[in-house]
Amino acid sequence: MNLGWRRTIRRAMEVASLCLLGIASASGQTEQKAEEVFKNVQVLKGISVNEFMGTMGFFSASLGLNCVDCHISESSGDWGRYADDTALKRTTRRMILMVNNLNKSEFGGRRAVTCYTCHRYTGHPKGVPSLAEQYGTPPPDDPNEIEILGQAPATPTANQVLDKYLQALGGTQRLANLTSFVAKGTYEGYDTDFEKVPVDIFAKTPGQRTTIAHLRIGDSTTTYDGRAGWVASPDKPVPLLTLAGQDLDGLKLEGDLSFPAKIQQALDRWRAGFPKTTIADRDVQVIQGTGAGGSRVKLFFDKESGLLVRVVRYTQTAVGIIPAQTDYSDYRDVAGVKMPFHWTSTWTDGQSTTELSEVQPNVTINAAKFAKPAPAPPPKTAAR
Repeated sequence: MNLGWRRTIRRAMEVASLCLLGIASASGQTEQKAEEVFKNVQVLKGISVNEFMGTMGFFSASLGLNCVDCHISESSGDWGRYADDTALKRTTRRMILMVNNLNKSEFGGRRAVTCYTCHRYTGHPKGVPSLAEQYGTPPPDDPNEIEILGQAPATPTANQVLDKYLQALGGTQRLANLTSFVAKGTYEGYDTDFEKVPVDIFAKTPGQRTTIAHLRIGDSTTTYDGRAGWVASPDKPVPLLTLAGQDLDGLKLEGDLSFPAKIQQALDRWRAGFPKTTIADRDVQVIQGTGAGGSRVKLFFDKESGLLVRVVRYTQTAVGIIPAQTDYSDYRDVAGVKMPFHWTSTWTDGQSTTELSEVQPNVTINAAKFAKPAPAPPPKTAAR
């Protein structure tokens, strides 16, 4: 996405937050439904706000469009105008119903066909084959897209890959000795116009984690207390977003990877047997697990070092599955344990990079750091 697109999305979310403070539930105790927060929702009813926004990201990834391409241009400065009908919105509703009916009648309700099946990041699906694609050089394989074949090649088991990972980090005893840490660094993403801002991370076994990014428009706080998770941020459509199901799986996995001594128990239904693939010209071994909320997770480990280099988590939305990818690098020693000091997260409607500068291991952390955060106040003016 270009910088103008990023700023359009960021401005839209700021406006959303300002306007929705008066109508969204501030308690954050249950998942808010899309039709309770947004106006003129006709087809995508009964899903959570987070799934609704993920569905918008699915449309963006499928058609190569941003918010105001489908909505009117005035909506970027007036949240209420997002409810205005447009020709594209009316077409989208018809397409959702068409695809749902097709999947129901031809594929037994399985989501075999989605927007992306035909659009492939274009607004107008191609009906004529491309000779350039047919006879040209094929694009490199995307490692995220590999799947276990019917006859899986001989590969290490999931437990063997995970055991090598734990040894690469420093061994189970050293990992068990790490019970908490506080980290400082920088964060940049769509919500900062890719300007680096300070970030603080607080983590404690068994998997509690809070991240606070100090944006110019106000602090963005993501918390997992070991059972429940929340996001309180001025750039979200509600001031306090409660996560559940597959969305909660992501926060739980992030907490579990902070203290990976019991990584085998973090997911279940582990599988191995993926074909050979590479990331950044390095061979990786891929295994797959399933989160408590049902989300499918692929983990990519450097074949030589054994370290985790990528996680891809797949989440269901109302119109299809969306991926969320995190790439880890710059592992450094902290109290005898290797920890990544750099990671980049990419999803269908955003990207962010976190880079740590300091990690303090085994420090006392007030339990309040992992309590449900207060709703985010209205966005501050991002003066420069």
